[in-house]
Amino acid sequence: MIPILMYHQIGTPPPKGTRLRGATVHPKRFAQQMRWLKRFGYTGLSLQQLIPYLKGEKTGKVFGITFDDGYVNVYENALPVLKALGFSSTHFIVTAEIGGQNHWAQKNGSLPAAMMNTSQLRDWVAQGQEIGSHTVDHVYMSKVDRVEGMRQLIESKETLESLLQQEITSFCYPYGAESLEARHWVQETGYQVAVTTERGLATHEDDRYALPRVNILRSTHLLHFLRKTLTSYEEQKRRGYSNQR
Repeated sequence: MIPILMYHQIGTPPPKGTRLRGATVHPKRFAQQMRWLKRFGYTGLSLQQLIPYLKGEKTGKVFGITFDDGYVNVYENALPVLKALGFSSTHFIVTAEIGGQNHWAQKNGSLPAAMMNTSQLRDWVAQGQEIGSHTVDHVYMSKVDRVEGMRQLIESKETLESLLQQEITSFCYPYGAESLEARHWVQETGYQVAVTTERGLATHEDDRYALPRVNILRSTHLLHFLRKTLTSYEEQKRRGYSNQR
């Protein structure tokens, strides 16, 4: 079983009462989490590098690291930690907002937050990290029709490939909204792996186009973090951790 960690923002959490405050993990807490996994002998990998382990072709003490949306504070605060520890990760980008803001979240009351620009995306890749697609407009893939769904997948993929001059193979469903049909679209458009917000540890038996993740929030203290990531899924269910945010 392989934990695939799900982060959003890595920065100073906004004031109490702010919408989605819990999705911002303090940089010191993130660094602590990464260092402890390193001490336990684990290596953090991007989704692309994780594929052989998900297929059962390789074994080892590995875990996946993913960031949703493309926030600048991930580039600024997470990248130095990842580099220092020799870890790789995948950052999923909303291509319509490259160099922009989280406008899709602001519509629902979230505070403005800056997104990575083209230069930062290129440097992220140059530093050994992976970029994946998070659609063009951060849409619910379970609600759009085939025409729009394919457009979101193809256009975002082509935009990133043009900017980075490399193939984009990883995808993340915005809001975790996916369906069997959407999974087929993702596979059809050339992606090799996709993640959801379904909670749990990934195994070689999981559909690689709907992999579960471990959600890491502001309130995920170290002991809880280690239990969520290093405990088997069955044991997590018994203890009641697998469904905790």
